[in-house]
Amino acid sequence: MADTRRPLSPHLQVYKWQVQMMTSILHRATGIVLALGSAIIVWGLMALASGGDAFASFTACAGSPLGLLVLFGWTWAFGYHLCNGIRHLVQDTGAGYSIPQFVRSSWLSVIGSLVITLLVWAYVLTSGGAA
Repeated sequence: MADTRRPLSPHLQVYKWQVQMMTSILHRATGIVLALGSAIIVWGLMALASGGDAFASFTACAGSPLGLLVLFGWTWAFGYHLCNGIRHLVQDTGAGYSIPQFVRSSWLSVIGSLVITLLVWAYVLTSGGAA
């Protein structure tokens, strides 16, 4: 009789956490965040189409500290998903599968997403977009 107390396949407790594992998990998570966050964009567009009062209500909510934090996080999710998606496109050509290249491209996705986020928010804050 088979021993049913052991797992049928390795689980997360078995594996050592690595940057490649985290980038894979983050890619899925940021895809979900982008899908959910698109409701904010739809809300903003509907408020814009509804008139000045509705849009003022939206901008007040989006310009609050919590609103800015959500928008900042959504911007990072967009930047990360973009960078990691480009990384996957490059890997689809067959390049970048050696372990050192895979680790390097994983870190480049993370760093690139932070740079994109900071550049976008530097522009937003210096042009008065968040006021």
